[in-house]
Amino acid sequence: MAAESAAFTPLTLPVLPLDDEVVLPGMVVPLDLSDAEVRAAVEAAQAAARSEPGKPRVLLVPRIDGTHAATGVLGTVEQVGRLADGDPGALIRGRGRVRIGAGTTGPGAALWVEGTRVDETVPEPLPGQVTELVKEYKALATAWLRKRGAWQVVDRVQAIDDVSALADNSGYSPFLTTEQKVELLETTDPVARLKLATQQLRDHLAEQDVAETIAKDVQEGVDKQQREFLLRRQLEAVRKELREINGEQDGEESDDYRARVEAADLPEKVREAALKEVDKLERSSDQSPEGSWIRTWLDTVLEMPWSERTEDAYDIQGAQAVLDAEHAGLEDVKERITEYLAVRKRRGDRGLGVVGGRRGGAVLALVGPPGVGKTSLGESVAHAMGRKFVRVALGGVRDEAEIRGHRRTYVGALPGRIVRAIKEAGSMNPVVLLDEIDKVGSDFRGDPAAALLEVLDPAQNHTFRDHYLEVELDLSDVVFLATANVLEAIPEALLDRMELVRLDGYTEDEKVVIARDHLLPRQLERAGLDADEVTVDEGALRKLAGEYTREAGVRTLERSIARLLRKVAAQHELGERKLPFTVTEGDLRALIGRPHHVPESAQDPAERRTAVPGVATGLAVTGAGGDVLYVEASLADPETGAAGLTLTGQLGDVMKESAQIALSFLRSRGAELELPVGDLKDRGAHIHFPAGAVPKDGPSAGVTMTTALASLLSGRLVRTDVAMTGEVSLTGRVLPIGGVKQKLLAAHRAGITTVIIPKRNEPDLDDVPAEVLDKLDVHAVTDVRQVLELALAPATNGAEREVPVAA
Repeated sequence: MAAESAAFTPLTLPVLPLDDEVVLPGMVVPLDLSDAEVRAAVEAAQAAARSEPGKPRVLLVPRIDGTHAATGVLGTVEQVGRLADGDPGALIRGRGRVRIGAGTTGPGAALWVEGTRVDETVPEPLPGQVTELVKEYKALATAWLRKRGAWQVVDRVQAIDDVSALADNSGYSPFLTTEQKVELLETTDPVARLKLATQQLRDHLAEQDVAETIAKDVQEGVDKQQREFLLRRQLEAVRKELREINGEQDGEESDDYRARVEAADLPEKVREAALKEVDKLERSSDQSPEGSWIRTWLDTVLEMPWSERTEDAYDIQGAQAVLDAEHAGLEDVKERITEYLAVRKRRGDRGLGVVGGRRGGAVLALVGPPGVGKTSLGESVAHAMGRKFVRVALGGVRDEAEIRGHRRTYVGALPGRIVRAIKEAGSMNPVVLLDEIDKVGSDFRGDPAAALLEVLDPAQNHTFRDHYLEVELDLSDVVFLATANVLEAIPEALLDRMELVRLDGYTEDEKVVIARDHLLPRQLERAGLDADEVTVDEGALRKLAGEYTREAGVRTLERSIARLLRKVAAQHELGERKLPFTVTEGDLRALIGRPHHVPESAQDPAERRTAVPGVATGLAVTGAGGDVLYVEASLADPETGAAGLTLTGQLGDVMKESAQIALSFLRSRGAELELPVGDLKDRGAHIHFPAGAVPKDGPSAGVTMTTALASLLSGRLVRTDVAMTGEVSLTGRVLPIGGVKQKLLAAHRAGITTVIIPKRNEPDLDDVPAEVLDKLDVHAVTDVRQVLELALAPATNGAEREVPVAA
């Protein structure tokens, strides 16, 4: 095969740029001379041709996005005249490829360049592989031309024998893009160019076959639909004639819906909306998708209990007895329900059941740690009031449409969970438990908590509109009980619409009562045991609650009782134990192992956490209720440790600031307390909160950190039986904090006997159960000096002060 480039005489030609167009050798194209660049190139070529024999020559160069190709086509101006539309034009024939070189000068306003002709000859005779390629291209081109009806061109293509000319002939193909034509132009090897042209033509024919197949399928589908539509119309006409012969009326289904709507006891506005939809149903076709949407909507509206209400049980004493029988403790909630029923009774007696379109519903938020009975309380409230009960689980709900419903335009649209709850209850005044309202999420689909604002607002929910129903729904008589573990996770605007009732956990005495009256009978039944076969005495229950479990609720306690009864049942089946059997405190270790939570006060003095200076006992509130929190402090070696404060234990910013305040207070006022504050200036202090994997934050550990540092500096131990809570200021004032009830309950569970709280938190003691206060010595203080006097044990006479040193 000849080389791509042969020794040709260099050419100097004017450039005729072609915007988004490509001319290949052998093509004859008309060009409009009204374009300035085209006219300049043609005139320059004509001027140069006057001094040279032959026709004027130009260099046809594709220009794409302002960039010229590296290869052009030598073209000769065959004729200059007028185009079909009357504009001046020139007829130019492509002669051969030219490699474009450097620019040069020439006559006229055109751009002149130097170029070299490309040798495109193919040696004779043609190899067999090339001959097969020529045959394939001609066959493909013939097939494409016949599809377009261009029979006169078929003979012309069949007559071309030159490989290069045959490949360049594809430049006439209208389906090629400019980029594909440029690729053909820049492929100088004739055989490679013919392969490329064959592949492009083959791809186009394949696309055409696919397009024709799709068009055929679509046409067949349309014909089928038209035929089906015609047949159905004919069927409707036949049915109509038959109904007229039999004396029947048209529109039996729509008339059925109309009769059901008129017979139903619906509010006036709901009736009007339903009759409008019935009118649409009568006008719509049986095959219209709108007909099925309307039927589903009408069914939903007719199934709603618009006029169904249950009569409240106004036996106030009986309701209180029901609550007391089903739940031990939880006095705040019981009082609130009793108050609600009493007010409802008085309003009913005076004819004030409905005022301004609103009824006397209630919206309560039950916030407390897991296992205290928030969810089960909902059923008890409904039982006490004589109302229907329905539970709506909100944990993990992230779509706003789950609350307000979907628009009816969506396929598979449904009303929201609130409407479905009313429908499920079969009453317009049920008790609806919105479980885990603090676990509601939000994402790009919307914020369900924001959709709950109208539901839980007593001033708005008498006209609640669901997106699916699009009619007003009166929720003002519903008692909503929302449960949550973490108060901070509830949006402020939503919390403002609910009456907050805190469930802060049970005392040990309450747990024993709950275990005896509720948990033990339930687990005996699940274990297949009778009450007279296995009994658990009160001492064993108390030890289970105090040493085997340490929680605000009773879930783990119930699991321990279940495990205990399973063990007894298994031993009986294995012949190891006879029934009846009474489980005593001494049997627990043999049945379920050693206790997991031994009180600090019950441990050996040398093994207690506060057995060394620098460790103090604090109180904290978590999502699982109150808890005891230990604070450890140490000083670095003055030779190796740098001065400053190191904090560990995954502390939040507020707690870090409390540690800085405690350190600053002791540095500035430590001399007054007879503490060696020089150690704090020369040696680095390290404060650590154990359970480092648990994040901690809040200001209430301020006095605990101050006491730990003071114990470290003075060498005096912190009393084992003392726990404390409170925020500390730079001047040593003890400031109020939250969660006093939960913290005192946690101290009581941990065996603490003395608790130090801020003076301004004394009113919170009214919420603490009396049996807990009787067992705790609570000191309300105003200054951190009082805390140190109470918490630090007296210094041992003659003993040297030992200060823990950080490694």
